Amino acid sequence: MTVRVRFAPSPTGGLHIGGVRTALYNYLFAKKNKGTFILRIEDTDQTRFVEGAENYIEESLKWLGLHPDESPSVGGEFEPYCQSERKEIYQKYAKQLVEEGKAYYAFDTDAELNEMREKVEHFVYNSLTRRQMRNSLTLPENEVKELLEKNTPHTIRIKLPAKDEVRFKDLVMGHLKEHTSHMDDKILLKSDGLPTYHLANVVDDHLMKVTHVIRGKEWINSAYLHVFLYQCLGWADSMPQFAHLPLILKSTGKGKLSKRDADKAGFPIFPLSWEDSTGFKEAGYLSEALLNFLAFLGWNPKSEQEIFSLDELTEAFSLEAVNKADVKFDIDKAKWFNEQYLKSKSEEELLGLLQSEMQKNPELAENLQDGKDILLIQLMKDRIIFPQQIWEDTTFIFSSPENYDEKTVRKKWKVDAVKALESFKNALPPFDKDWNADTIKQLMVEITEAQEIGLGKVMPTLRVSTTGQGSGPDLMTILTILGKEETEKRIQKALEVLEVS
Repeated sequence: MTVRVRFAPSPTGGLHIGGVRTALYNYLFAKKNKGTFILRIEDTDQTRFVEGAENYIEESLKWLGLHPDESPSVGGEFEPYCQSERKEIYQKYAKQLVEEGKAYYAFDTDAELNEMREKVEHFVYNSLTRRQMRNSLTLPENEVKELLEKNTPHTIRIKLPAKDEVRFKDLVMGHLKEHTSHMDDKILLKSDGLPTYHLANVVDDHLMKVTHVIRGKEWINSAYLHVFLYQCLGWADSMPQFAHLPLILKSTGKGKLSKRDADKAGFPIFPLSWEDSTGFKEAGYLSEALLNFLAFLGWNPKSEQEIFSLDELTEAFSLEAVNKADVKFDIDKAKWFNEQYLKSKSEEELLGLLQSEMQKNPELAENLQDGKDILLIQLMKDRIIFPQQIWEDTTFIFSSPENYDEKTVRKKWKVDAVKALESFKNALPPFDKDWNADTIKQLMVEITEAQEIGLGKVMPTLRVSTTGQGSGPDLMTILTILGKEETEKRIQKALEVLEVS
């Protein structure tokens, strides 16, 4: 059997991170089994369609490196891959079900349905209530025919048996069952002639020869209807295997993670920026780090290894190792993954990120000439979680301090230390050695030894006078980037404005 899986989002907004995990698991399963990964756009709900959402989904998958083998833009043997372009196909099967007595026409108006909801608490359109409604099961055959000839608005509903049981084995959740008395006669074809998710999903999965349906746990209740539909359409023998994934919960473990939760906590929920929400990419997350993080939201590799490339994830992945239990979303763990991936990047790779920013920021480019960009990367590489911190956390390099760390000034700006700092500054004009970290430190060592003062007493004054900060990355590298003239100027300014305590 050739494995064929599909990721089938609706273009109703940004791609939620839970959807990204679903896409990832489908992709990994397909590639692990030398199969096909399909992107299908389920856009039959035109009332919720959002312009640009389909392109956003494709761009998100592209950034993540989850390239579909078949999709609306790639094409494929079973195109079209947008359900809105397959209207006639669904109508054919819906009418077939009616003709075979497995579905029926429902002519109930919205007003009539609302009236029934008011009369019957927790109203459900099922084997009991359908007898009281206006449908082809209760109306005379000639009246039904007349209504159809007049193009009277109507839907087609599945006809569920009153007393039956739907069973299937889920590859993650195990054996599942539901009694039809707890289900309702879902609409298969809407009054606009477009199918609901249920009919379109089953028909397309069958016609596209999908072998495994891997999706979120929230779709289990729908799966019972889908299994029943496969049986009604005579496709039970070729029905795909189901694998329902655990939910992604809030960090508290209480409730499913939502956009509102993410916004409130201040972290992304979409892979790329969408409307007013910053995406993981724009927030500084690397695509490979995000995938690695998401893979662990419900899957366990049964080893101590945590850092996986996409190829390694593909090799290690199996549905058997997906957990049943819902999983908490821990943004700190996502940051940890990003930090590890950044540390593994070469200086050349990080330089590419920095140079991209320098092209947009002339001031940054002006301050990082003659190899200083590499020095900045060396300075910050082991101190960052996100690439932008390379330049955002080093603004003190690009502008002279206006304020100085009060605690450092109070405790370290002493007479003997300031005297040594001034001697260091005075030694700079004729300083004819190469200006680099080693020679700068050597000069400071010589001065402190000559004045018989510990290096540890003077270094805080040197840092606070040149950066305004009491602590930070390697000071000698900072001074190398600043250059001799800027270093001298900043020390002089501090000597003039700070009072010795």
